Amino acid sequence: MSNTLSSRWLRPETLTAVGTILVAGAFLRPTLDLRPMSALLPAAMLIALAVLAATLMILDQRKAAKGQAAEPMTKAPRRVLGAFALIVLYTLGVDFVGFYLATAVSVPLVAYAFGFRHPGGLAAATLIVLADIWLIFSFAMSQEFPTGRFWSM
Repeated sequence: MSNTLSSRWLRPETLTAVGTILVAGAFLRPTLDLRPMSALLPAAMLIALAVLAATLMILDQRKAAKGQAAEPMTKAPRRVLGAFALIVLYTLGVDFVGFYLATAVSVPLVAYAFGFRHPGGLAAATLIVLADIWLIFSFAMSQEFPTGRFWSM
């Protein structure tokens, strides 16, 4: 890949970073309409995501300036596409069956997809994630999560 300015911006990591910053910014806008306590976590996560993406972009551009070749987008494209499919299914699951049930199914599926195969570890990780979310948000902050359209019919 030549080291021209236009080709430097077409490197996979730079494109991923720019796309992530744009999406995080687009999702950050609706948090301004939420109550401050409700907006705190999503806004903080989106800002952190944008900062991490900007860091990725800066590091990749430094590599490009040194003439290093761009790394391939992924070594396991099916795994990445599967992870994106799980994210889409998770968001639909939250909408239809509720946050806790969708999370209880998604956490072990994502861990399994990325190579963690121990059933006891999958169960423990799922319980820890769900318990922590419940303790922090439902119990300590009195926040409610979606219960799902399926249960409200």
